[in-house]
Amino acid sequence: MYTVKGFIHLALAAAILLLPACSSAQDAAPDATAAPAGATDMPQTAPPASPEVSAPRESQPPAAAEPTAQAEPDAPEEPVEGQPPTALESASTVLNALANSNMDTLSSWVHPDKGVRFSPYAYVDPQKDLVFTREEIQGLMKDNTKRVWREYAGSGDLIELTFAEYFKKFVYDADFAGQAEVALNKGLGQGTTVNNINEVYPVETHDFVEYHIAGIDPAVEGMDWRSLRLVFEKIGQDHALVGIVHDQWTP
Repeated sequence: MYTVKGFIHLALAAAILLLPACSSAQDAAPDATAAPAGATDMPQTAPPASPEVSAPRESQPPAAAEPTAQAEPDAPEEPVEGQPPTALESASTVLNALANSNMDTLSSWVHPDKGVRFSPYAYVDPQKDLVFTREEIQGLMKDNTKRVWREYAGSGDLIELTFAEYFKKFVYDADFAGQAEVALNKGLGQGTTVNNINEVYPVETHDFVEYHIAGIDPAVEGMDWRSLRLVFEKIGQDHALVGIVHDQWTP
């Protein structure tokens, strides 16, 4: 049996043994208010804000983006309905008539008073070049009369041909409708013959459209070039055919 004194000794011994354990437990417990190790070296970030909830809005169609301005390639002018044809439009119609030997259409474009003058070369000679009226043009292709159409360049021999023969040699003697370069009031072909078209047909009262083929046979290196100039007198906004000027390489 334990005595009172012995019991006291046992209690003191147990208390002594419990003190280290309590101290260790107290040291191991984390301080709830202490900052974690290294906290002073880390940036403090605020917690992400909750997204704001707003009332739904009616959906709006996206705004149309303004088109970026772009340069458009040049394009030929289209005929305007109800407006008189331009010089280029008039020339195109006349050229198609020549390509198809359509004398009725050709005659409808001839000047009603002055007729149309035919020049075999660039130099227009008002004294020698033949002029035909609108009525005469219609039957010329079937006319077998040989006429003098001036002289051949180089030889000086007379150009004595029927209209059909002259037409094949000094009017539509190349594929002007399919292969020619086209210019308004500008000469493209230039040979040794003087070009006086603006002297006989002043630019103030006339337009001319030139159809030019730089060469037909590559072997002759351009010495077979051809030009056809259709001359129109301006009558207000209308155009009347007054001249058909042929041009080509000459010696």
